[in-house]
Amino acid sequence: MRRHILIISLCFSAIAAVAQYTKTLRIDYILSGDARQQEISLAEMSTFDGWAGRRVNMTWNLLRGNGDIRVRDARTGRVLYTQSFSTLFQEWLNTEEALTTRRSFEHVMLLPMPKDSAFIDIELRGNHNRTLCRMTHKVSPDDILIRKADSKTSAPHKILLGDGNPEGKINVVIVAEGYMKSEAKKFYSHARQVVESLLNHAPFGSLKDRFNITAVALESEESGASIPNKGMWKNTALGSHYDTFYTDRYLTTQNVRRLHDLLTGIPYEHIIILANTDYYGGGGIYNSYTLTTTGHKKFAPVVVHEFGHSFAGLADEYFYDDQFTEFYYSDTEPWEPNITTLKDFASKWADMLPKGYPIPTPKSKVESDKGALGVYEGGGYQSKGVFRPCDDCRMKTNECEQFCPVCQRAIERLIKFYTETDSQAIAL
Repeated sequence: MRRHILIISLCFSAIAAVAQYTKTLRIDYILSGDARQQEISLAEMSTFDGWAGRRVNMTWNLLRGNGDIRVRDARTGRVLYTQSFSTLFQEWLNTEEALTTRRSFEHVMLLPMPKDSAFIDIELRGNHNRTLCRMTHKVSPDDILIRKADSKTSAPHKILLGDGNPEGKINVVIVAEGYMKSEAKKFYSHARQVVESLLNHAPFGSLKDRFNITAVALESEESGASIPNKGMWKNTALGSHYDTFYTDRYLTTQNVRRLHDLLTGIPYEHIIILANTDYYGGGGIYNSYTLTTTGHKKFAPVVVHEFGHSFAGLADEYFYDDQFTEFYYSDTEPWEPNITTLKDFASKWADMLPKGYPIPTPKSKVESDKGALGVYEGGGYQSKGVFRPCDDCRMKTNECEQFCPVCQRAIERLIKFYTETDSQAIAL
């Protein structure tokens, strides 16, 4: 009974807190350091009218992520809002370059503007789920140095799904990169293909009424995307390029502040960037952005795969054993819902398996029950010590037609977390 009272209390508390949120607080951070020492610095704060984030379950995170941010009332200490995320900076910390070089990365957080003064806590965590660095700073809504951003946008855009009213919806933008003004029609066609491809993957199709998707036709001076290993640099809206961390097909942009500048005035929380090139590649960072190409023949499955990363926090289920360092260790259960080290498998898909099911799945069973749900070794770029739910999945190969049952459940849970009340989300 006490648990039910607590859940109901949390629900009413969240609804009461959200009622005041009519503005967005954008905070720009600089994340910097190397493999030995990291730090978070405040760059700038701004605000604009409207709030396109979730309006339920404001005070807890369904996924842990590689970091989180919290808004706490300065007087009472009560948590008003929290969000988890991952960053390109944290990925870079696992590269060889991070052993000898200090670098900085931009990071932007969108938060509901608090009614009164509040503390902002931001934390980054490493592969062992230990804190790398944290920062706390105070925000006052009447601070004269919080820049007032124009809520009207000049970026051409079209609503492709939903009615555009952000309240109670998951608000996604599909953004053009490397499309010249004359190629806007081409971009909108590609954006519609993205929507169609997402809706063809369960559970997005059955829950499409919970989404707004808007295509934003940013204009670039040149067509295409930069490919450093070919000596090719393009003047594009977001300055994206391949060869991120010297990996040829890893396509990202580090101009995160510019990205958000160009989207101001359009209700959004989740970002899909489409690069106008046929060179294979892409990337997806949880609660940051998806970036993928449109000219490649595998465009449709790749964009869905990368959105699985950026929206749902799903891990890659393939493995090459070619990483400079491991991402997952036996003493730490990954936060991603579709892989496990068996450190805490009960928190993953153990409830979806028959009682007494052999863990991990033996080779004999893999061969006889190919395609069945199990605990298959290999995932998260590692052939040993990391396990995935199915022999194949959209998070493993482009040839697989759907997400596996574990990934589907994880996506559905997150969609409901964003759009249903506390008690409903907890009861999933």
